[in-house]
Amino acid sequence: MINRRKFIQSTAVAGTSFLLAPQLSKAAGFFKGSPNEKVVIGMMGTNSRGLYLAQSFAKLPNVEIGYICDVDSNVVAKTIDAIYKQTGKKPQGLTDIRKMLEIKDIDAVVVAPPDHWHAPATIMACQAGKHVYVEKPCSHNPHEGEMAVEAASKYKRLVQMGSQRRSFSNVQAMVKELHEGVIGRTYYAKGWYTNHRASIGKGKQVPVPANLNYDLWQGPAPRKPYQDNLIHYNWHWFWNWGTGEALNNGTHELDVIRWGLGVDYPNKVVSTGGRFHFDDDWQTPDTQNILYNFPNNTAAEWECRSCNGFDIEKLSRGVVFYGDKGTLFYDSGNSYRVYDGDNKLIKEIKDDTKVDGTNKVSPTEALDGFHMKNFADSIRGTDKLNCPIEIGFKSTLLPQLGNISYRVDRVLHIDPNNGHILKDPEAQKLWSREYEKGWEVKV
Repeated sequence: MINRRKFIQSTAVAGTSFLLAPQLSKAAGFFKGSPNEKVVIGMMGTNSRGLYLAQSFAKLPNVEIGYICDVDSNVVAKTIDAIYKQTGKKPQGLTDIRKMLEIKDIDAVVVAPPDHWHAPATIMACQAGKHVYVEKPCSHNPHEGEMAVEAASKYKRLVQMGSQRRSFSNVQAMVKELHEGVIGRTYYAKGWYTNHRASIGKGKQVPVPANLNYDLWQGPAPRKPYQDNLIHYNWHWFWNWGTGEALNNGTHELDVIRWGLGVDYPNKVVSTGGRFHFDDDWQTPDTQNILYNFPNNTAAEWECRSCNGFDIEKLSRGVVFYGDKGTLFYDSGNSYRVYDGDNKLIKEIKDDTKVDGTNKVSPTEALDGFHMKNFADSIRGTDKLNCPIEIGFKSTLLPQLGNISYRVDRVLHIDPNNGHILKDPEAQKLWSREYEKGWEVKV
C-alpha cells in the first residue's frame, strides 16, 4: 500500500504530462467531484487576499487548510476562526514561514503575503519539498522570477501563479480563436485598469503594534522604519515592498495580452506616468502607460489610472485585440465579443458572472475556483497546471520592465530571447534588488 504522502509526491511531477481535463461549464462546478487523495495546504499571508484564498481552497473536495501563517497574530486568529466556522476543522496557527515549512504533513503552500515575499517564499517552499500556489506577481523583481523558475525545476515542484484567467473556459476558447485567425492576424492589443483610490496621506513613524512582527513582515527587504500608513494594504505603493498598480493589477491583462498575441518577450519597452493625483507618500505611479514592441511585428499597450475611475470602453478593466480582419473585445471576466473589419458584431460569448474591477480581494471571485482546482488536481496527477511558473514569470516580467523604464525614464531595448535589458547598466541594476543581511535569496 502506498501512503498518502508518497502518492502525492509520486504523481505530482508525472501529472504535468497529462492532458487537460475537460473544463466545467459553470463556475459552481469546481466544487464538485470526490478526489481520492487529500491535499493539505499551509497558507502564508491571510489578511485579505490570503483569507479569500484560504476560504476558496477550503471549498474544494478533499482539500484541507491545515496551517495558517501570518506575521499579525490578529490575522492568524481571524483566519483560523473563519476556516473553523466554514469547515468545522481548526487549522494550526504560526508566525514564521520557516517554521511552517518544517511541517512534513503539508503538501502545498499558498503564498499571499506582500509582493517582496512572493519569490523568496516560493523558493523556500520548493526547497522544503512543497508545491506552491503563488499570488501574482510571482516576484518583486525579474531576477527573483528567474530564481523561482529555477527552483521549481531544480526541486521538481509544481508552482502555479495566480493568473486565474488561464483557467476560465471562455478565455481559453477566446485565445484559441485568436490563434486560429478569428480577426485575421492579431497585431496589437490594449489593456487597461481604472480605479478611484483615495490618498494614503503622509505617515508618521509610530511604535509597531503589539500584534505585528514587523521584522518578519519585512523579511528579505532592507529595513525601513514602521509608519502608520503602510500595513496592511498601502505597501503596494512603496518600491521597497510593492510593485505598483502595474503588477498589482496590470499583470492580469498583460498576461492575457501576451497569451493572445502568442509572444514571450518584447524587444522594446517604454513607460510614462507619475504620481499626479495626490501629494502623499505614494511612490509608484498612479497614472501609467506602458508600450511594448515584440519581435513578431506586434505591439501592446497597458493604461492605468489608479485614482480616476472613469471607465474605458464602459469597463474599469479589459483588453481589446486588433487584427487585420477585425477586433476582439475581452471584458476581463469570462465573456468576449468579435467584430469584423466594418465593426459589425459577428460573435458574442457571454457569461453573466459579475466582474468588479475595483474589488481589492477578487474582481473575478465566482470564477477563481477553477484555477485553484486546477492546482489541486495537478498535485494529484489528474490535470496539468494552467499557469506554471515559467508562464507566470514571462507575464510578470512585462509590467516589471514597464516599471524599470518608468524609473529610469527612457526606452528599454530588450533581448527577445530571454527578456534581459540590453546595454543599460542603470536599468539593469533594477533587474534585482538588495536584501537585508542574512535574508539573501538563493536557489
